Amino acid sequence: MSAPVTMYSTTWCGYCRRLKSQMEREGIAYTEVNIEQDPAAADFVMSVNGGNQTVPTLVILPADGGAPLWTATNPSLAQVKAAVSELAA
Repeated sequence: MSAPVTMYSTTWCGYCRRLKSQMEREGIAYTEVNIEQDPAAADFVMSVNGGNQTVPTLVILPADGGAPLWTATNPSLAQVKAAVSELAA
């Protein structure tokens, strides 16, 4: 079972579309949250990006919903795969 990945994105973000496509091709499940439609999500993204609404921002949370285990802004597919593999072990 892979770790739960959340991707914060926007509809217009080319980097988001590319990473979503790559993750789907690799079978990495994720939940997408559009920060333009969710003010709380936008606030979270700003909190981990020095006040900026930079997307894609990916987060892996523990099953208990506690503090993020991993957060990355505009990560490569290799970085996502490594984090998911490490945290799922």
